[in-house]
Amino acid sequence: MKALVYEKAHTLQNFSIKLTEIAEPTVRELDVLVDVRAIGINPGEAFIRQHQSAQPGGRVLLGWEFAGVVTGVGKGVLSFKKGDRVFGTGDMTRDGAWAERVAIDHRIIAKIPDQLSFDDAASLPIGAVTAWEAMFRDQDTLPEGVERVLIIGGAGSVGSLGTQLLKAKTHAFVISTASRPESRAWCEKMGADLVIDHTRDVVGQLASANVRNVDMVLSTAGTSENIGWIAKLLRPFGHVSVVDLAPSLDLSALAPKAASLHLEMVFSRVMNGIDLQSQGRILETVAELVVSKQVRSIRTTLLKGLTADTMKAAHELVETRKTVGKIVIAI
Repeated sequence: MKALVYEKAHTLQNFSIKLTEIAEPTVRELDVLVDVRAIGINPGEAFIRQHQSAQPGGRVLLGWEFAGVVTGVGKGVLSFKKGDRVFGTGDMTRDGAWAERVAIDHRIIAKIPDQLSFDDAASLPIGAVTAWEAMFRDQDTLPEGVERVLIIGGAGSVGSLGTQLLKAKTHAFVISTASRPESRAWCEKMGADLVIDHTRDVVGQLASANVRNVDMVLSTAGTSENIGWIAKLLRPFGHVSVVDLAPSLDLSALAPKAASLHLEMVFSRVMNGIDLQSQGRILETVAELVVSKQVRSIRTTLLKGLTADTMKAAHELVETRKTVGKIVIAI
């Protein structure tokens, strides 16, 4: 089959991803084989492309957000059959979905509702699962006492889906941060009750809106730089969920608040083999919310074709760090 792969980590200026023939994926007992129809593009994949090379003699095949059609099932799979339309995340220890087909554990995917196209479905999995696990943890709703949630980076995929999930499943007052007119408008479209500019005095902006503190912060970007004002705004015994980890992250400012800290990585369950089916259930719930029109696609840019040029164009957009919603490539 054809796939987009590279060997050595590289910059956009030395873009080295190429379309090549590789062996078909190996389908394990609990896997389904999916004919890929669309893929979502994530900043994390661009980061890996820049910093991670293949093992000597090997190649890297990225892509952990996809939608497609089941074309084969493992012996232990009972809940999916050939022809099912599915969407999901992936497993960083295996080949990704920048390919014609991908083999994936059936417990971390879900069926796509008829109301949703492949292109729109591919925009949802990473943002939805990340936001859900970061805010709801192992529950179906927010921790007790959480009524005001601040989302830093509200126009990205996690922020966009986090806002929608909060409005669909809770009564929380949702505050999003955005610094440009287009990203502010997008946050409002997603359902944010209040949008503020994270490049200005956040504490002052919230005080002007009669908000003195928040119960939970979901930080998707700039956590290291923002931790000072996050600590000022967070109520005692509040909750902080961090998606963007950095070596320089100093959390000591949160100690006086005795804050509960959650470090979120969407692939942790798969990598550790713990409760994989919970991610499939999250996507099933997202599908139900799509049907009830409480969650919408976050696709804002659609590129076409499994080609190196298309992938380079997608990464050029991602690396501007000015995109809103999700870039999707239709295969």
